[in-house]
Amino acid sequence: MNVRKLAAKDLTNSDMILVPGGSFRMGSDRHYPEEAPVHRVTVDGFRIDRTPVTNRQFKDFVRDTGHVTFAEIPPDPKDYPGALPHMLYAGSLVFTPPPHPVDLGNWSQWWQFLKGADWRHPYGPKSNINTLGDHPVVHIAYSDALAYARWAGKDLPTEAEWEYAARGGLEDAEYAWGDELTPGGLHLANTWQGSFPHENLFADSYARTSPVTAFPSNGYGIHDMIGNVWEWASDWYSNRHETDAPKACCIPENPRGGREDGSYDPREPNVRIPRRVVKGGSHLCAPNYCRRYRPAARHAHPVDTSTSHIGFRCVIREKKL
Repeated sequence: MNVRKLAAKDLTNSDMILVPGGSFRMGSDRHYPEEAPVHRVTVDGFRIDRTPVTNRQFKDFVRDTGHVTFAEIPPDPKDYPGALPHMLYAGSLVFTPPPHPVDLGNWSQWWQFLKGADWRHPYGPKSNINTLGDHPVVHIAYSDALAYARWAGKDLPTEAEWEYAARGGLEDAEYAWGDELTPGGLHLANTWQGSFPHENLFADSYARTSPVTAFPSNGYGIHDMIGNVWEWASDWYSNRHETDAPKACCIPENPRGGREDGSYDPREPNVRIPRRVVKGGSHLCAPNYCRRYRPAARHAHPVDTSTSHIGFRCVIREKKL
């Protein structure tokens, strides 16, 4: 391994937070059905990135490895049977707010697949990250996040590790900081204020992503576990959590979630693209849509899809899983 790569790894490993191992009540019975049931699990201690991976850090990785992200590669027609040839181009999904209220059941009203959108061009080919070095990198597919993690000598967190770290030591709190979304009117995460997707009041000062330390850290000293960007977890998605173990002696240790063959979207039986768990919500989560700005919240995301609101962070475990 060359000296340059070692230096890059030393830099990325130096800004991690130690999360002590322990047991906690994972999930929620009060919100979306996929978060249930609440169940107790145990995780070993690990270190986690203090912030999501930033554009500056990802740029170092690409410079060192030559990595080309999924969004920069034109799709292979064999993987998308029936697609028209002129629609198979490199690009990614970019949030494009409509000027008026729309049907919240139709996400195509605010997402646009833009040719040339990628991590260097987060809002389309005419945009850039020149002033966004300390913002989270976006337009990251699962394979891109995993490639970065391996380069850095790290891994992607399991869902249990991610949620345990996000709670910051608050076992049953709704949010990473307590039970109020905005205690005393203070915004503690980059989320959406107003009526999504057409009205953004910017009460937290940010229309899109924010610098990764713009909001206070949680009880463990970790920033941006809630809001700003969704973050990849390594678990395959499943529709519900497993129930509590019947005996205290059998609490699951370091659970790894569902199976790949159970992660496919049942609403699209002809599309066999597996889905992983993403956690934390993003700057697009609003009280009237996607109230997933909570540690227990979870969502399914296809491994081949990148967007302008999904990033990641990494872990180093004390024990190998």
